[in-house]
Amino acid sequence: MHSHLVPAVDDGSDSIETSIALLQGLSALGYRKVITTPHIRPDYFPNTKETILAGFADLQAAAKSAGLEMELACAAEYFVDYDFQATVEKEELLTFSGNHILMEISTFSPPPNLYESIFKLRIKGYEPIIAHPERYVYYEVSEFQKLKDFGCLLQMNILSLSGHYGKPVKDLANKLLKAGMIDLLGTDLHHQRHLESLQKAAHNDSMMDILATREFRNADL
Repeated sequence: MHSHLVPAVDDGSDSIETSIALLQGLSALGYRKVITTPHIRPDYFPNTKETILAGFADLQAAAKSAGLEMELACAAEYFVDYDFQATVEKEELLTFSGNHILMEISTFSPPPNLYESIFKLRIKGYEPIIAHPERYVYYEVSEFQKLKDFGCLLQMNILSLSGHYGKPVKDLANKLLKAGMIDLLGTDLHHQRHLESLQKAAHNDSMMDILATREFRNADL
């Protein structure tokens, strides 16, 4: 789960050809289902449900033509800001595997309206998933437990464990794993460099051993 493969809608894949190449790379690594989640963030990526689904339809058609035997699904990665609250009130959100919704927050400082946004989502029947919590290094582990107590699942990026995002992120990822707080793993695949890092990670025995000792809920999605 968690990737950016709908072409030319955010900072992920820039073309159908790139998306197909990335999907082929994931297939070679053993992935059988991909949930792609383009950004929705009005100030940078002003996508709508309609634009994302139109691009996803093109991706599905191209994947079929390429002979990819892989299940594809599409949702979005929502950025939590004041605009997000308005979106929750007025729109049906893009979800996956029922009513799961993927949401991210700033990597620089916590949003003042996070818990209010989560509350509104829960009232409307959505099941929030916090994307890459290990990248929010301004939080203590106790804050993530509070988020879980508030009804959120936590999704870690696989590459965080390899140090791809830096040592502070890697350290927090390990803390969250040891505390048993990570529910889901994601690739957050944007481009070829990410795929190459995922290929290297697949041969990182110590990293794979760490993941093998934990239980995740990806198979439920």
